[in-house]
Amino acid sequence: CVCECVRICVPFHSCVPIGEASVIIAASSPHRKEAQAAVSFLIDELKAKVPIWKKEVYRDGGASWKENCECHSRKKPA
Repeated sequence: CVCECVRICVPFHSCVPIGEASVIIAASSPHRKEAQAAVSFLIDELKAKVPIWKKEVYRDGGASWKENCECHSRKKPA
């Protein structure tokens, strides 16, 4: 078992400023290897289950949506 208990707090933001963290995962374990495995597992699960889209805005005024290719549920935002 990677971890016995997971607490998740997900604040909803429609826009995350450049340079700000969009995901924070913290783990505690008596041994570093287990904590690192838990964090790796959780970020992989997040990517697989949450449709995260990123809108890139360019200097010329253009923009495009970038999808999270790992996600099984893909629905492009409006």
